[in-house]
Amino acid sequence: MSAGTIRVSVVLAWPRHFEAVELQLPAGARVADAIAASGLPLDGIDGQAVFGERAEPDAPLADGDRIELLRPLVADPKDARRRRAGERAQKK
Repeated sequence: MSAGTIRVSVVLAWPRHFEAVELQLPAGARVADAIAASGLPLDGIDGQAVFGERAEPDAPLADGDRIELLRPLVADPKDARRRRAGERAQKK
């Protein structure tokens, strides 16, 4: 890595697989710069996070950051857990 550059990764996850792109960007790059350079499909993306913390597109990046592309929730996690617990109880 040359002086004045940072390395970051951009990750897009689905229920059973994920895509990750490693990038080398100029120092001072922002979240939006990494997303644009990733080449990952952006349709259906609901936001972005850096190491699991929601981040704005203009947030600055540091060397080694992982940007996660977030998809909208299809179900409330609490409701999904209750449904699975109910299904397990019926099987007993």
